[in-house]
Amino acid sequence: MIPQRALLSVSDKTGLIDLARALTRHHIEILSTGGTAQLLREAHIPVVEVADFTGFPEMLDGRVKTLHPKIHGGLLGRRDLASHREAMTRHGLSPIDLLVVNLYPFRETIAQPHATLADAIENIDIGGPAMVRSAAKNHAHVAVLTDPADYPRLVEELDRQRGDLSSALLFQLAVKAFSHTASYDGAIATYLSGLGAESQADGFPERLHLTLYKHQALRYGENPHQQGAFYRDSEAPPGVLAHYHQHQGKPLSYNNIADADTAWDCVRFLPESACVIVKHANPCGVAVSNSTVSAYQLAHATDPTSAFGGILAFNDTVDDVTVEALQRQFVEVLIAPRYTSEALQRLSQKANVRVLEIPLEKGLNRWDMKRVGGGLLVQTPDTGGVQEATLKTVTRLEPSSSQWHDLRLAFHVAHFVKSNAVVFCRDGRTLGIGAGQMSRVDSTRIAQRKAENAGLSLSDSVAASDAFFPFRDGLDVLAQAGARAVIQPGGSVRDEEVIGAADEQGLAMVFTGIRHFRH
Repeated sequence: MIPQRALLSVSDKTGLIDLARALTRHHIEILSTGGTAQLLREAHIPVVEVADFTGFPEMLDGRVKTLHPKIHGGLLGRRDLASHREAMTRHGLSPIDLLVVNLYPFRETIAQPHATLADAIENIDIGGPAMVRSAAKNHAHVAVLTDPADYPRLVEELDRQRGDLSSALLFQLAVKAFSHTASYDGAIATYLSGLGAESQADGFPERLHLTLYKHQALRYGENPHQQGAFYRDSEAPPGVLAHYHQHQGKPLSYNNIADADTAWDCVRFLPESACVIVKHANPCGVAVSNSTVSAYQLAHATDPTSAFGGILAFNDTVDDVTVEALQRQFVEVLIAPRYTSEALQRLSQKANVRVLEIPLEKGLNRWDMKRVGGGLLVQTPDTGGVQEATLKTVTRLEPSSSQWHDLRLAFHVAHFVKSNAVVFCRDGRTLGIGAGQMSRVDSTRIAQRKAENAGLSLSDSVAASDAFFPFRDGLDVLAQAGARAVIQPGGSVRDEEVIGAADEQGLAMVFTGIRHFRH
């Protein structure tokens, strides 16, 4: 298809001038509206106002400008049907072969803290989606561009094929256009359905529309007999895993991505230089220190056996000294916010290691979701960490300053360990981690055994539990293992019994008031 006429009407003006100049170079007549036409005129690019093309003025504060038969007839008319060509000629409809549209900034508007319903309504585009759908429906004869990132691709094909556009490109652009309008309408529906009394009371919209983009086909899913793919959320906030840049290594697997998400979320909220090692969805070693190499060495020492083939995440720059220390083990995935050039050079000698760089931001997904049979469980994210305002020492003995530091770290790590979770820490590093047991006592014994297997003493350690102790037996096991301070949510009907046990054992105990189950 060789375009003769294009209509440009965009909210986001990124790349517009370069595109318009390329269209003019290929002798494509340009139609445009309002601010877009003004911008083109200022750049000395020939343009015909849509109002002059249709013979009908823009009106109702711009709400009506492209909703006209000369626009939609020009977009929808099939060039391969004689009846369509005859009707277009009879009614004076000129073909429009290329549509460039992006829509009013609805998402950006409602993201503003003081946006009102009136603001949102005025930023619901009507003419834009109608044109996009018309052009996309008739993609055999019309090219439709909704993303400035696609402008160079279209110009390259125009230049390479002397003004012609392939049917393959037209189809791909149409698919993207329909996805664009679906996502746009979904955002509107989700926002408006969240304004009802019930939705405002619980914070969840009555209709939840998600837009996910396929980023990567996976070799297989969780197991080789399952298929898998990774989709990125169109509204992924800064700093989350989906924003990774892969420097090297094989494509990420299903399990790589799941474990990397846990490792990155655990490490990026720690205030000091830290290393987190994850294996099979659970942290198996965490440490904070004054350097990445020291943090790694301490984290690795928690459970060297489990660390083999693990996912390693750092919240600070990884240098070549750290990479040299990593030679002791097999690493599946390495994550950091930055790498020195020397570190990347050294890592390149191990081509199979997947090296990811992710901006160190504190953003969180708006919702956490879990698929169940026939539905979706949706919740607000567990913000994790320790809420200082809720901390309360409930025993006669108060934690020392060093114990307070370790208690905060232990409770942070417990948030990322599958329930029931028990974590022992001392001197800014984990000593033993017990995960995923039906009994909290069993989790404690597993953490103790892991520490023993790694040759680590739990004497004078601190311990964290992700949920309250329903009986004193779990606390007694912690004390017998060597813990001298404990942090837990509290809230059990037997809290007084557990507090009494802590006082008997000479332990300091802190209640957080916040539970961190992770299933």
